[in-house]
Amino acid sequence: MQLQYWWWMLAVVLGVLEILTGTFYLLVLAAGCAAGGIAAWAGAGLTVQVLATAAVTLAGWAWLRRRSPWAQSGRGPGAGDASMLLDVGERLDIEAWGADRRAQVRYRGAAWTVELDPLVPAASAVPGRFVIRRVVGNRLVVQPAD
Repeated sequence: MQLQYWWWMLAVVLGVLEILTGTFYLLVLAAGCAAGGIAAWAGAGLTVQVLATAAVTLAGWAWLRRRSPWAQSGRGPGAGDASMLLDVGERLDIEAWGADRRAQVRYRGAAWTVELDPLVPAASAVPGRFVIRRVVGNRLVVQPAD
């Protein structure tokens, strides 16, 4: 079997994995493998094929990284969405707490997991009014409203 077919099969497998995972990084890697397949089809040596794959993949990853919302905002992926800062200071009524210092509430029309701030004593996990201190992913970290 010619080497170009191996590049095409790898590109298809990576494309399928991309569909299953939902990241664009595997899609860019698949495009890089397709570039390697084109180089092989054109008769280039293995070194040129690998270099073509690497060049297309690295250029695509750099483009994705530059176009990501994290790069545009100047924050890393763990920094959270700026729109979530609007939630800080808002008040919530929590009806029941779990043993793990967490609760489920309806907030802004959706179900949220609420977590008691680690700096607050566990004895404060009683039903009542709480204030949002920060948003971590899909969790609201709260403390008593006082």
